[in-house]
Amino acid sequence: MNPLPWDERWYAWRLDREMYSDTWDRGLGSNRRGGRWNTPGRRVVYASVDPSTAILEVAAHGGFDALDEEPHVLTCFEVIHEASVRIVQPEEVPNPHWLHPMKTSPNQRKFADALLAEHPFVLVSSVATRHSWNLLVSCDLAEGQFRMISQERFGLDTRLLKDLAAS
Repeated sequence: MNPLPWDERWYAWRLDREMYSDTWDRGLGSNRRGGRWNTPGRRVVYASVDPSTAILEVAAHGGFDALDEEPHVLTCFEVIHEASVRIVQPEEVPNPHWLHPMKTSPNQRKFADALLAEHPFVLVSSVATRHSWNLLVSCDLAEGQFRMISQERFGLDTRLLKDLAAS
């Protein structure tokens, strides 16, 4: 399956708290704490191939309420050298449970670290929504191969919030 929704231009999206809007491309959080697909010490930008998946990925960690309580910024960026994207098909992942929302395995991080040491961009299936894809950007290898297209303040549709008064 070709997960790429792109034609001639390759775009990716990420959602950050507004206070981090200037550092969206540095992978600082993943460097400090690691992530689902990297160990601490590796700078990785986590993005999605569409804005909806980027929003769902953030909501999966903090809930929709967090997106309504604090200002966020939606960033769109372009991958300039599309040939440098390594697509990881679900059947290539050693443990299929890595693609489900559960505790991250140290072996999962090692698997992705090896890919990110070799490829500037790695495309993996989203855990938050099975038929979408996330783009991992190895900051060290991808320097100069992606650029910001736009940033805009994000506004959550408040129908997605829990109605605490109704419960």
